Amino acid sequence: MSSQSIDYFDKAIALHPDKPTLVKAHYYRGIAYFREGYYARAIEDYTEAIKLKPDYADVYYDRGIAYYRQGDYNRAIEDYNIAINFKPDDATIYNNRGIAYRTKGDYDRAIEDYNIAIKLKPYYASAYNHRGVTYHDKGEVDRAIKDFATAIEKNPFYAIAYNNRGNAYHQKGDFDRSIENYNKLIELKPNYALGYNNRGIAYYKKEDYDRAIADFTKAIQLNPNYAEAYYSAGVAYNSKGEIDRAIRSYGKAIKLKSDYIYAYANRGVAYNESGNHDRAIEDYKKAIQLNPDFAEGYNNRGVAYAEKGMIDKAISDFDAVIGLNSDDAEAYYNLGLTYAKTGEIDLAIANYNKAVQLKPNKVDAYNNRGLEYYKQGNHKRAINDYSKAIQLKPDDVHAYYNRGEARLHLSEWNKAREDLKIAKDKGADIIVAFHEDYESVPDFEQKTGLQLPEDIAAMLTN
Repeated sequence: MSSQSIDYFDKAIALHPDKPTLVKAHYYRGIAYFREGYYARAIEDYTEAIKLKPDYADVYYDRGIAYYRQGDYNRAIEDYNIAINFKPDDATIYNNRGIAYRTKGDYDRAIEDYNIAIKLKPYYASAYNHRGVTYHDKGEVDRAIKDFATAIEKNPFYAIAYNNRGNAYHQKGDFDRSIENYNKLIELKPNYALGYNNRGIAYYKKEDYDRAIADFTKAIQLNPNYAEAYYSAGVAYNSKGEIDRAIRSYGKAIKLKSDYIYAYANRGVAYNESGNHDRAIEDYKKAIQLNPDFAEGYNNRGVAYAEKGMIDKAISDFDAVIGLNSDDAEAYYNLGLTYAKTGEIDLAIANYNKAVQLKPNKVDAYNNRGLEYYKQGNHKRAINDYSKAIQLKPDDVHAYYNRGEARLHLSEWNKAREDLKIAKDKGADIIVAFHEDYESVPDFEQKTGLQLPEDIAAMLTN
């Protein structure tokens, strides 16, 4: 149906036909309006048809769909209820009411409706698919995967079910199976931009950035207005270290979607990494303006302020993050770094304490707290923190070097020698690191009153 159909039904209605014909004319004109995207006009015609024939189940059903498209889920459900009263064995109506309940976040009622639809129509692939989506929303990923598999079994050409199963495997961290499903989706729908974008995200999670970018690029070719694909490409370029390309991709995403908070936030990260702290701060400000409760924006802006030496503003932003979420380990960690820059060791340690309390596997917090203990001369506590960092991340060359240097102060020569050697073997320039704290071996010996063994002194000398 098209605008020509609408004209036809306009003329039919204008002729004032008999009641049954008028009912059909309003109903079919409503369908024509719906297909053209004129949902309000479709609803007007469906309503006229219902006034003339109050027991017309199909019209209630179609009006429910139109209300759903308008985002009026409660009215959609009301119409589906009436349609079910007239047609209690119609699986399609239960399926659509389930979709409306799911969209409202009422997952249990949605599942009840899908169950009824499946009982009425055991081969109803759509009901299995939508029930799977609802289980996924509830966090019951394995049940979701089982339903998607059944939907695909009932209809092997059900492309969206492959997409949804791919999403579920993605959530489980099984990116290979996720990609297998996106491959099948793309095979069935080769011009479906979302499929390429989703597969690109899975490749990104596997750190296969080139394949990820190829998929994002294909998605953009298929849909040049696909802001999310530009954003995804920006994330991948940033991970590859291609900062300029990342910034351009984020910029295109923002041009297409001016309220794209994460595009501003991530472009800010890219600007910050490039050393352009002012542009980064501008982007973080925009993200915060769009969402004043955007903790990530405050946190990242705080980092940029700290790198510019604007300590008070940095601390204010990190405090704002904690005000929004008192369990944000990253904000406490960044406060620790900031106070360390100002030489406020006790405050730095207190914030690192909070960070590791909230996130016990945060390696950098242990390493940096160790540095503050080291500055205090509390070498045993420093060593404990460096040891914890190594336990969590055995290839952390900085932790090995730092622990080795701390052990020098306790005359633990054998352990210090071992740590310094490991750090060197893993690629650390231990001479440069040593000279960041001491001008030379004699400078160390003069300040500490200790004499280094000859072989260790040689390790730390140009």
